[in-house]
Amino acid sequence: MFDITLLTDKRYLQTKDGDWYNNNIITEDRLVSEALIKKGLKVTRTNWDDPDFDWTSTRFAMFRTTWDYFDRFEEFDKWITTTATRTNFINPVPLIRWNIDKHYLADLKLKGINIPPTIFIEPGSEKTLRDLIKNVSWEKFILKPAISGAARHTYLFDESNVSELESVFKELITNESMLLQEYQYQIMERGEVALMVMGGKFTHAVLKKAKSGDFRVQDDFGGTVHDYIPDKNMIILAETIVKTCPIIPAYARVDLIWSDTNELLLSELELIEPELWFRKFPAAADVLAEAIMKFIE
Repeated sequence: MFDITLLTDKRYLQTKDGDWYNNNIITEDRLVSEALIKKGLKVTRTNWDDPDFDWTSTRFAMFRTTWDYFDRFEEFDKWITTTATRTNFINPVPLIRWNIDKHYLADLKLKGINIPPTIFIEPGSEKTLRDLIKNVSWEKFILKPAISGAARHTYLFDESNVSELESVFKELITNESMLLQEYQYQIMERGEVALMVMGGKFTHAVLKKAKSGDFRVQDDFGGTVHDYIPDKNMIILAETIVKTCPIIPAYARVDLIWSDTNELLLSELELIEPELWFRKFPAAADVLAEAIMKFIE
């Protein structure tokens, strides 16, 4: 019945009066739908956990705004395994499984991509945070889960207040991998650049900035989004990062930050359900549609 089904979560199925956040999501998916329809594809949209949707009725399912998956990861993981026997995913499942866990940063580092200095801590580790930070010379630290989104359980701390996080860390490390990273001070002043890459080619970018006094650029915490024109070197880096993926994704978002020595670092590579800001550059939806046509073919 359908060529492509866009995947969201049930909070974002319909427009809501006065809800700018929800309505931006609807606008973005409308732009993608229209671009795909212009290519002659039959498109629909539903929440990924829709119990009434027949997944054999769509040739492909495309992750878009499944922004509750990291709070329901076990359920989401089982759903992917089951649904992958009934339809095909964009981006494909092997790529999703690789990208869903931030250990992918270690893989990219081995391929020459610069990331913030990072320690990966595995479930069951008996080391305390104080044990971990005494072996490095960093002034401030970021703690975050390996599987996460929207800055879930992301903390900024230093040696003076590490004891306040010990109980949280102990609870988290029992069941999930964690990352300990050196905090990059420039994020508070210069922000984080998100570069959108469709079919391996850069289309547009935005600058995400945290509110005064915070380090998190997500709008959930008061962050703001600004127009941004990256230089040639930044674009080349974003495209290079995407080309190092195990499979070239149909769409990607490359988040870059500046180190304290003004070196560009990969903060995150988003291949599952990135916000892509088509509303700021609608032509990128057409580029995505062309990339998806090549993927399908």
